[in-house]
Amino acid sequence: MDFKEFVADVPDFPEEGILFRDITPLMSNGPAFHAAIDEIVAFAREKEVDVVVGPEARGFIVGCPVAYELDKGFVPARKKGKLPREIESIDYGLEYGHSTLQIHKDAIKPGDKVLIVDDLLATGGTIEACVSLVKQLGGDVVGAAFIIELDEFAARDKIADTEIFSLMHY
Repeated sequence: MDFKEFVADVPDFPEEGILFRDITPLMSNGPAFHAAIDEIVAFAREKEVDVVVGPEARGFIVGCPVAYELDKGFVPARKKGKLPREIESIDYGLEYGHSTLQIHKDAIKPGDKVLIVDDLLATGGTIEACVSLVKQLGGDVVGAAFIIELDEFAARDKIADTEIFSLMHY
C-alpha cells in the first residue's frame, strides 16, 4: 500500500490542493508515517545516498528513520549555538526574518552523496541553506525529499539545481 492510501485513513487530513502547514495528524498515524518513510527511502536508494541531512526538529523526525533504514549516517543542521564541535555556518533569510544554520565540519566528507530530508517544503530558505552548507563542505546534494510541498511559495526556484521528491502537494 502506498503513502496516499494510508493518508486517506488519517482523520481530518486535508486533500491535496488545500492550504496546509501542519503534518502532526500524519506524524501521529504510524502506518501513514511509515509509508512516507518507505517512499523516501526508496528515492534515497536510487540516489545511492551516503549521508542524510535533516534541518531542525521535524527534519530530525523524518531524516533519522530514513537514515536508519538506509544504514547511513544522519547529520543534523541546527540553529546557531547548538552544536559542540567545529561547525560550518550560513546565514539565510526566512519569511519572518533571518536565521543561521550550522553543521559539524566533519559530518560531510568531500564527495559524499547527500540527501536533505524534511517534513515540509514551504518557502525553501532552510533547505537552500542546507544545500549551501553541504556544498561548502564538499558534499554532493543528490536530492531533497519532503512529505509535503506547499506549491504557492515556489520554493523549488530557490533550489532549482536540486532534484526534489515530494509525496504530496498543497
